[in-house]
Amino acid sequence: MAEVSRRQMKAAVVRQAGQPLQIEDVTLEQPRRDEVLVRVVATGICHTDIVVRDQGYNSPLPAVFGHEGAGVVEAVGADVTKVAPGDHVVMSYAFCGKCRSCETGHPAHCVNVFPICFGGSRLDGSISIEDAEGKPLHDHFFGQSSFAQLSLANENNVIRVPSDLPLEMLAPLGCGLQTGSGAVLNALKVRPGSTFVAFGAGAVGLAAIMAGKIAGATKVIAVDVNPERLKLAEELGATHVINSRDGDPVAKIMEITGIGADFALECSGRPEVLRQAVDCLGFFGTCGIVGAQPIGSEVPIDVNGVMIPGKRIMGIVQGDVISDIFIPTLIEYYRQGRFPFDRLIKYYDFADINQAMEDSESGRTIKPVLRIGTV
Repeated sequence: MAEVSRRQMKAAVVRQAGQPLQIEDVTLEQPRRDEVLVRVVATGICHTDIVVRDQGYNSPLPAVFGHEGAGVVEAVGADVTKVAPGDHVVMSYAFCGKCRSCETGHPAHCVNVFPICFGGSRLDGSISIEDAEGKPLHDHFFGQSSFAQLSLANENNVIRVPSDLPLEMLAPLGCGLQTGSGAVLNALKVRPGSTFVAFGAGAVGLAAIMAGKIAGATKVIAVDVNPERLKLAEELGATHVINSRDGDPVAKIMEITGIGADFALECSGRPEVLRQAVDCLGFFGTCGIVGAQPIGSEVPIDVNGVMIPGKRIMGIVQGDVISDIFIPTLIEYYRQGRFPFDRLIKYYDFADINQAMEDSESGRTIKPVLRIGTV
């Protein structure tokens, strides 16, 4: 049988660490038996895309990144039953589906998370994208590489979403927004009447603030250095805000709570802030870590300050959620007016991807979303 022709498309390519992405003409394989070909309508830009661009994580280059994609199913492999051509989908993180973590309901903590999400290929080592000269480009970033007009995802990591909501708005649900809200509602299990602190009021932190309100926390505290973001945090549900440039945030949290926080979430990706998130906890408090830091980052911890009060420190990936269940839940919260995540988004044309990344790094934009195609 003759080989099916490859698909032509444009993709944003990272060729050198820390350098601007280049929009290039590339080609993409047709879907394999368990894969879904998605025509990308939009994709969010996440802090992790910037970390890998700068090689804070050692994903191989040259590569096509992007992992908050949303679009329309164009074609499916022979074994795919979950979605069909024409379906609207959000793409989330990839997982093997076979390891102990996956089989016990924690696919975000798949034991193959690094090779399957950051390895630059499928788990079998194969690559599906080639540049204009026929040379391979590393792909399958988070199982999607959605900085492109087309994406090959696995059946595992596509989530069908309602067609009456804009795909460009839904795109960031696949990573940053489910990470912040999932960390609160699913991993930390913030309870009614408790105190919750989000360190960092970016997209992840503000999603966590909204989720803290949904969870029924009576004190929801946002910590950041950006006054505009702190103002937005108040509008989205924070009962208290702290600008850490104005003084020691740990002391201020102790003043607000009297005994320390029940829950804290470190969303900034800064080691010194993680120490503050641990120090602000009260007895039996729990600190979750979601902020991506370069590989090898270390944080000094007061051992007795953790042991004696019975504090917990929890690593959290993607909110430890099952996206097939959690993303529809977030959409329902949005419809009810309880999770207005659209207020975090600013849209950019695909050609302006480098400006969008710069605006994200500088804090000018909370959640950049690239418009890539049309429905």
